[in-house]
Amino acid sequence: MHPIVEGLFQGDRRSLARAISIVDDDEPDSHIILRQIFNKTGNAKTVGFTGAGGAGKSSLIEKLVPAFQDLGYKIAIIAVDPTSPITGGAILGDRIRMRTTMDDQNVFVRSLASRGAKGGISRSVRNVIRILDAAGYGLIIVESVGAGQVEVQISNVVNITAVVLSPQTGDSIQAIKAGLTEVGDLYIINKGDLEGSTSLYNSITDLIGDTTRKPVVIKASAKTGSGIKDVAVNIDKILRSKGDNYRDQEKRMLEVEVRDMVLNMVEEKVSAMLREDNRYHDFIEKIVNKELDPYVAAEQLAAVVLR
Repeated sequence: MHPIVEGLFQGDRRSLARAISIVDDDEPDSHIILRQIFNKTGNAKTVGFTGAGGAGKSSLIEKLVPAFQDLGYKIAIIAVDPTSPITGGAILGDRIRMRTTMDDQNVFVRSLASRGAKGGISRSVRNVIRILDAAGYGLIIVESVGAGQVEVQISNVVNITAVVLSPQTGDSIQAIKAGLTEVGDLYIINKGDLEGSTSLYNSITDLIGDTTRKPVVIKASAKTGSGIKDVAVNIDKILRSKGDNYRDQEKRMLEVEVRDMVLNMVEEKVSAMLREDNRYHDFIEKIVNKELDPYVAAEQLAAVVLR
């Protein structure tokens, strides 16, 4: 057994942190570690928090941690922060925003860079969840980037999805219309102490009230603590009510994961082939000189690649 996996099973936090780094960086040992822990996974419950930037997801999660602990959960948090498309760096600001939680030795918090992945999560999130699962964490919280309208991919990697909205973000209703209606198991109107929160609550309730899934809508405030226990209890209730369907859900999630992995591998190989193929560069020159249009060039290159 890999020494890091041994440490992971023994509860060593340094081994846990190192395992996550290896997997997140896709180092050579990552596949060994994942193979050795895979049969120890499938026990944790996962909750994703998504919503526009500024909705207060980090503050809300920090306040929810003690409430989840009162319900008997051992908690780990994965916070995904955006990666700069220019420098490739990430601020990983949740280490600052979740200061109280970071100091709790019973809670494991890890920030991950999105590394350009679409949909508000990073490609490594699924495997980081598996590592935390194998390490014995019963509730794993995933906080997505906060890009707003396009963040529906998180529902493919977690058991339930909580959509966080705020009366301060003017595009909240538009974000719901843009796709979050289909993924939310719970809608949380955060900053419920601010003006406009009741109006937003009523609007969201009316908007999703006719959906067959009947998601829960709750007003809460990370600042005052109002509604926090209610959010935790409802999440726990939804997780328990979905217990009989976890196997079917896991199958769907694995189908999406394997498909994504295959597409990523194909994309990487095709990109490498194009970089090394002189015909690709010749086509670009012909397009620049108006001797060929992009559609014909793409069709011809695809025929070469797929041959």
